[in-house]
Amino acid sequence: MISIVIAIPIAYFLMDSWLENYKYQVTISWWVFALSGLGALLITLSTVSYQSIKTAMENPVKNLRSE
Repeated sequence: MISIVIAIPIAYFLMDSWLENYKYQVTISWWVFALSGLGALLITLSTVSYQSIKTAMENPVKNLRSE
């Protein structure tokens, strides 16, 4: 969440300054940043949840024997 809060204003400023050099002006909508932030959070949460569930389902005796 902290990285999203930091990255959104920087990305908006850089994209806005880059896009103003074109002949046909395009406005940047807020939902683009919201959707990309939500997508990043969804990918992160699903990855962490999958790894946590996978580790919780393992047999601890099997891991202790290998050490």
